[in-house]
Amino acid sequence: MRPLGIEGAWVETPRVFADDRGRFHEWFKDEKFHESTDRRLRLAQANCSRSALGTLRGVHYASVPPGQAKYVTCVGGAVLDVIVDLRTGSPTFGTWEAVRLDDTTHRCVYLSEGLGHAFMALEDNSTVVYLCSEGYAPEREFGIDPLDPALAIAWPEDLTPLLSRKDAAAPTLEEAERKGLLPSFGDCLAYRRRH
Repeated sequence: MRPLGIEGAWVETPRVFADDRGRFHEWFKDEKFHESTDRRLRLAQANCSRSALGTLRGVHYASVPPGQAKYVTCVGGAVLDVIVDLRTGSPTFGTWEAVRLDDTTHRCVYLSEGLGHAFMALEDNSTVVYLCSEGYAPEREFGIDPLDPALAIAWPEDLTPLLSRKDAAAPTLEEAERKGLLPSFGDCLAYRRRH
């Protein structure tokens, strides 16, 4: 696993074994994950979403503690996966990093608690699966407008974003910060040290 430019985020490109029968790869291995991140991924929930071309999901995050760490991959089609640093006080607050996830390279991303997550489907029927450290809890779940001009995420210009009503109505980063909805960098680091 290789750390990304945002503290608490990593990308993994697994080795794929292919022959005339098909392909095989390990998309998550606890020991390798622990060696790279110095963490254990507590599995509380596994999600699978299938999206039409142009579907834009996110930017989603959960309040910390406990937050929700995610280990994400694309098992069918392709998505542009985006991690956003939403932690107030972080040296990279408000920045984002994008990784193409697809069923060819089988890359995976891991994002720690407090980081925001979004993706856009680059093909019809793109299927994303993710392992979550905590289960879904509506009272702790929040979103940021993925089209917030201040974030300026470089979504593919040739695709029209298809958003849920909830994502389309999400506040901007500035609004969420003003309302005190964002996790703090210090709280996120402290939580990770304890778990």
